[in-house]
Amino acid sequence: MSHDSSPTQFERTTDRTIDSATLIEGLPGLGMVASIAVDRITTQLGLERYGTIASDDVPPVASFDEGRVRSPVRVYGGTNPDVLTLQSDVPIPPNAFRPLSRCVVTELADLFDRAVFLAGAPAESESQLGEVVGVATTDSLEAELADAGVTLAEGPGVIGGVTGALLKACYDADVPAMILVVRSNPYIPDPGAAEAVIETALEPLVAFDIDTTELRERAEEIQRQMQQVAEQLQQYQQESRQQPATPMFQ
Repeated sequence: MSHDSSPTQFERTTDRTIDSATLIEGLPGLGMVASIAVDRITTQLGLERYGTIASDDVPPVASFDEGRVRSPVRVYGGTNPDVLTLQSDVPIPPNAFRPLSRCVVTELADLFDRAVFLAGAPAESESQLGEVVGVATTDSLEAELADAGVTLAEGPGVIGGVTGALLKACYDADVPAMILVVRSNPYIPDPGAAEAVIETALEPLVAFDIDTTELRERAEEIQRQMQQVAEQLQQYQQESRQQPATPMFQ
């Protein structure tokens, strides 16, 4: 029996053909690290909107940019290199985790060879800020993490929230996936952590070159822009204690 409250569907909006891409997830999470990093990647690579994910489980808000309304959950794509990005202007509520994850593995998986998910974890000291560890679903992706110089997460742990749901869905469906966990500020959006995960992990893994100067120069502005979404995310996390919203390692 399904627990989904409504259908969640990918709606393609272009005739562009993309396959064998790397999907990079940029949904709101702790420190807004994924959102900040993937927004920069999408802009830097000039990715075009490839489609949207429509769901009644996503908050019914009117998202806009530069005076034009747009769908809150979007997929962008490009072929130099072959990359897809998944972004959202609103936090994903817990009841949408399962249908969104199912949509990604059933309607998008034919477009990509591997998925890279991003998650912030609370830094316990200033020296930890920007540290990145990885978790993989296959031997080959584990080897890719090692070749990229990304340390594998030690010991047992749990990854919750929408990122954990996506990772589990890929694992269950035999869709190659990995998650990059970056230590970040647990209280405010953290452009510095986003810069770290791009430079130390994503660039060697995806073989692209992203200019992160803007993340440093516009750090305060980016924090202000992301703060409202971060506050909404905290509210969802407080209202639902079904699963941990951030990675937990023992």
